[in-house]
Amino acid sequence: MNQQAAIFIDGAYLQRVLADEFGRARIDFGRLAVNMAGETDVLRTYYYDSLPYQSRSPSAHEQERFDSARRFYHSLDLLPRFEVRLGQMELRGQRPNGSPVFEQKRIDMMLSVDLVQHAAKGHIQQAILLAGNSDFIPAIAVAKSEGVLVRLFHGGSCHNDLLREVDERVRLDRAFIDGILRE
Repeated sequence: MNQQAAIFIDGAYLQRVLADEFGRARIDFGRLAVNMAGETDVLRTYYYDSLPYQSRSPSAHEQERFDSARRFYHSLDLLPRFEVRLGQMELRGQRPNGSPVFEQKRIDMMLSVDLVQHAAKGHIQQAILLAGNSDFIPAIAVAKSEGVLVRLFHGGSCHNDLLREVDERVRLDRAFIDGILRE
């Protein structure tokens, strides 16, 4: 029997890595999942993110950003074995210069619950994670205690504790990104 994996992608982290390290490269998300999985069968790819913030009376710009994001997530949902899981974007205040401060809520918790649930139920033997923060460490520890191998794909900005906790690490580099660029 082939090993089965689930792929867990922190969408905001991926977009930040693409912008900061690869000039906002536009990628093919289906190929991303295939390349991350390698020879392993994939149960499902989960993509975690949130729709952009919208005020009670959204401006034309806010509405366009919201509609564009909704179209993007819909296109991901149409990919084979993809599921988009959306949290919420909340306004948290203002910076000293007056610009708003936004914060994603529920994303890390949803990813962690899905990871632990698949591991505990024996649905997967591998968890393939694309993330960079240490909030996932408790879920990774539980998955590993259930016998799941955890492979991390990451950019240059990745928490050291997360790097230590996973079983395998793959640094996203130019060759990997070039192999998944949208044509």
